[in-house]
Amino acid sequence: MIPEIKDLCTFAEQAGVITVDGFGKTHQVTQKGIQDPVTEIDQKSENFLIRQINHFYPGHTILCEESGLHNGTITAAEHVWYLDPLDGTMNYSHGVPFYSISIGYAFKGELVLGVIYDPMRHECYCAEKGKGAYLNGTKIQVSRETDLRYALLATGFNMKIPETGRDNFPLFKHFMQTTAGVRRMGSAALEIAYTAAGRLDGMWEMHLSAWDVAAGFVIAREAGAVVSNLKGDPNCFHVPFEFLIANPILHPLLLKEIELMIESKQTE
Repeated sequence: MIPEIKDLCTFAEQAGVITVDGFGKTHQVTQKGIQDPVTEIDQKSENFLIRQINHFYPGHTILCEESGLHNGTITAAEHVWYLDPLDGTMNYSHGVPFYSISIGYAFKGELVLGVIYDPMRHECYCAEKGKGAYLNGTKIQVSRETDLRYALLATGFNMKIPETGRDNFPLFKHFMQTTAGVRRMGSAALEIAYTAAGRLDGMWEMHLSAWDVAAGFVIAREAGAVVSNLKGDPNCFHVPFEFLIANPILHPLLLKEIELMIESKQTE
């Protein structure tokens, strides 16, 4: 059975209650890797989401950030859920109120549903393929900015970037000098939602995971954004999950700048 978008919103909002209840308290923090903490709240939120999906949609495959794969394999499954129970754990564990719960769903290999919930602001971004993107029931769309000089961007510096042979710092420096600025806010899912809502004019990342972007890709595309990898290929929901998101005017301008910067770096 294909889930309804309202169910994803409900699950995310219920998980949000768990995270809000623990916000600002002392946490049991462990490290999965450099700059990659996990708290007991991440695990509580994830366990709750898994229980809800298993109860209402038994047999569906689930891929989670903390506990990995449940109920089958990604390639063979008809129904796949992508869960990030607390995107922005570094922020959360330090008492910074910028994090989110991200739930994406794919049917027969195609991303069709996405919800990103910001519990601290009670903002629920959601989208169903072909039906537009919404924030708390109000339709959203990407910004209309067409001049790179006035574009506000966002990015991140995942510690796994060196695995791809890429270096994001030259791009960060370049766009800091040629645009309105670049933000690194600490929750990639929520930054994608902000881009979809027009609060940011564009965003790029070089290395993330499926649960970071599944929901955001649906929401951004339904809000009118172009989503591609850093070479312009829209088929970017795969390792290393690099992407560029912007409106149809800014996207090719940003893509050209990125390609030139990457080429110049490779020829050094």
